[in-house]
Parts: sequence; C-alpha cells; structure tokens
Amino acid sequence: MRLPLLVLLWSSVAMAAPHHEPPKKVVLAPGYSELTFTAPAPGSYQLPPLRDAADGKAINTDGEEVALHGLLGDKFVVLGFIYTRCDAVTGCPLASYVMKRVQERVLQDESLRDFVRLISISFDRANDTPAVLKQYGGNFRADGFDWHFLTTPGDAALEAILEGYDQFVIPDVNEQGEQIGTLSHILRVYLIDQHRQVRNIYSVSFLHPDIIINDIRTIAAGD
Repeated sequence: MRLPLLVLLWSSVAMAAPHHEPPKKVVLAPGYSELTFTAPAPGSYQLPPLRDAADGKAINTDGEEVALHGLLGDKFVVLGFIYTRCDAVTGCPLASYVMKRVQERVLQDESLRDFVRLISISFDRANDTPAVLKQYGGNFRADGFDWHFLTTPGDAALEAILEGYDQFVIPDVNEQGEQIGTLSHILRVYLIDQHRQVRNIYSVSFLHPDIIINDIRTIAAGD
C-alpha cells in the first residue's frame, strides 16, 4: 500500500527534526513578587539577638573613609553584600531590588521613616569604585533616603568585614584557572538593631520586603 505523499513528507520532517525539550519555567525568588502566604503579625513572634554586628573600615561614595559601626547603633539597619556586575537573578540584583522595596515601604510609613538605614557593601574592590557605586546606587536610592553604598580601603579591610559577617567570596575561574570576572558567594542580608545586634539573616528563600518590615516592627515593639 502506498502512503499519501503528505504522510511521507511529514514522516521525513519528523525524523530529520532535532528533538527539542519544552522550555523550562524560570522560578524567581519570592522577593520579586508578592508573598504567597500570610506573614505572622508584627509582635506575635520574637527575634532574639544572634551575634554582634561586626565593625570595619569602609569607603563611601564620596571617597571618605568611614567606620562601619559609625553607621550602626542609632537606627535599624538592613545590610547586604553585593557587587555591581553580578547578573545572577537570585544574587545581588535580588538583594538590591528587595532593599529598594523596603525603602518604598519605609517612606510610606511615618513610624519607620526616620528609623531605618540601608547599607550595601561591595566585595569587588577592583571594579566597584566610589564613583561606580554612586552611579549604581542612583538606580535604587530615593533622593535623600538613608542608603549607603560602600567599598573598602583595602583587601585586609574587606576580608575582616566578610569574616565578621560569615561571608565568603570566591573568584570564578575557567578551565585554565584564569579568573573570568564573576564572583561566587552566598546571598545573605542582615537585619541589625539599634544596639548593633544582628537579629535576622535572610537567604534567597526568605528575602522579602514584607518579612523584613514585619521583623523591624517586631523588634521595635519588643525593645
């Protein structure tokens, strides 16, 4: 029996065509969207101190050396480590995005507006100069908001701060062992109270502005 020409043509195309997997769904971190669960009410839980917040030498976007503890102790602080060239969707872009959303909520709440500070510290000294950080920060920081973008005056100062916050950074290399410009690190964002105590550490799964704001209000209610 002879098959119709259309069937033969279809069979030939099907045999020649490469096998394609269906596109994989990209799952974004919770911080990019609304919470999928109801967060506990502020003050309905406790956040005991975890550790002392480390001090260290830093450089602000004006090129001035500042002590990290000089930016801690008078406000609630949300502190994160970033580098501006990071393109990992669940890495530094997530941290900066969530902190921007925290900023928006603080600006809308008169009870928090004067009591919250944000700090972003770069661990890429070679590329994130004060000028670069000033430009980068301009994409996130609202005019006049208390958000500091910092680098460090030297490798030793950077290592001391990273160690103090239990952070690690490893330069990525190619098969020849040559650095390729990206950095591997674990995303962590820290909530620090007005007594320079770390009260919570957020990973990718729990880094969300609603959770951070609830935690700030919970600490404020208990202190």
